[in-house]
Amino acid sequence: MSAFPALETLIDNFRSRRPFRAGSLIITLYGDAIATRGGTVWLGSLIKLLEPLGLNQRLVRTSVFRLSKENWLAAEQVGRRSYYSLTGPGIRRFREAFKRVYAEHNPEWDGRWLMAVLNQLSQDDRHKLRQELEWHGFGTLAPTVLLHPQMRKPEFQGLLQEFEFHNDVIIFEDLGEGSIASRALRLQTRESWNLPKLSESYQNFLDKFRPIWNHLKEKNSPSPEQCFQIRLLLIHEYRRIILRDPELPEELLPGDWAGSAARQLCYNIYQRTWQGAEQHMDDILETAEGPLPPPNSKFYQRYGGLKSL
Repeated sequence: MSAFPALETLIDNFRSRRPFRAGSLIITLYGDAIATRGGTVWLGSLIKLLEPLGLNQRLVRTSVFRLSKENWLAAEQVGRRSYYSLTGPGIRRFREAFKRVYAEHNPEWDGRWLMAVLNQLSQDDRHKLRQELEWHGFGTLAPTVLLHPQMRKPEFQGLLQEFEFHNDVIIFEDLGEGSIASRALRLQTRESWNLPKLSESYQNFLDKFRPIWNHLKEKNSPSPEQCFQIRLLLIHEYRRIILRDPELPEELLPGDWAGSAARQLCYNIYQRTWQGAEQHMDDILETAEGPLPPPNSKFYQRYGGLKSL
């Protein structure tokens, strides 16, 4: 492969991260690539694909087994080979999470809020659900009251169903319409969401991937393997931030908000690397029938339409 110092630095930083969450990277890989190409791969080919990123055979096997226990993946044995597919609940989780990752721009806000009241949950269940909701971008209005500006009731009810809390959480919707310009609301936003921490995460993302973009603009096209590594780490890092972002309207955000620049950078790099990444996966990944099937039509709709270079 051609020299690519920025990518080498990115991979080294990923390998040195502690704790090393291999399962999270595998989730990103399934959501970004495998889900759109049949959803099933041979474990041996998955190990080969991820080894250059620092995931050895034992780590991948252990992580995949754990994801199976957590009902993300399901195994099928064909001869001596194990093939892993997304489960039904796993597909639903990916569908909701990744549609935000590939959005062309932030959704417009109509001034409405969804409120969740957790008073009827036990203390342990309340803590468990609060952690999950904060991961989905909810802000805290009070210890047992959380808010979200974009999530709507059907999506939220599906989330509660997964945790079997659908009968224990009080839901209010369509609150606060027309109050977007209120000073009190802007101040409350800063209290309910840790916007400085979220902005710092976006800034770290920009610092990591701007050198990658600079190289892509100035140098020859990277190899298919390099494209795959860039794309996987790009979406992995971006996914971890965007899912915590409530996607507040611009009127409620600081003037120097880094989220917009991060979205544009992610879009630019993805457009430049998606084809090479697909080629590399064609060369490495296998199903029980042989090569991976081609991506489905929804894959090409990402970011408003993927462009061939």
